[in-house]
Amino acid sequence: MVRPKTYHITLTDDELKELKSVIRKQQTSRTVRCRCQIIIDLDEVHGKVLTHEQSARTNGVCPATVTNTVKLFINEGIGGITNLKRNVNSDNARRKLDGRAEAHIIEIACGPVPEGHARWTLRLLEEKARMELDVPVGKNAIGRALKKTGSDLTKTVTGASLKKKMQNL
Repeated sequence: MVRPKTYHITLTDDELKELKSVIRKQQTSRTVRCRCQIIIDLDEVHGKVLTHEQSARTNGVCPATVTNTVKLFINEGIGGITNLKRNVNSDNARRKLDGRAEAHIIEIACGPVPEGHARWTLRLLEEKARMELDVPVGKNAIGRALKKTGSDLTKTVTGASLKKKMQNL
């Protein structure tokens, strides 16, 4: 036996146009497109109404996603489903280095090694970056940036070999 709907979605013409325009935009993420399409599918005023299961199947999501999207729309409106809220603990939110800072650190690592040292170490790079960059950067962030390039600080890394690796990326 099917239980009755708890939330009824009735969109105005303006809301429907706004949702369709969000779907059409090229920079809209897949998640936001799915959310908008779910709300349009479940709209009781315009077109035929799909069940939660049918909407989940057509949009390629699980039924819980449909339910959560409907609750979000009822509580927060269109703005709630079109704005992605990032968790403050996510990797993108916690990044210390942007692309320019990473490039600058790689440039430092490709440069000449300080006198009295055979190779760059994370601590040496950290000290040099602290002097040259505005934002203080830890050795872990520097290690992650260099790991992306495929350089290995445990071996003797010459500037030419690191530049060659960067060109191959």
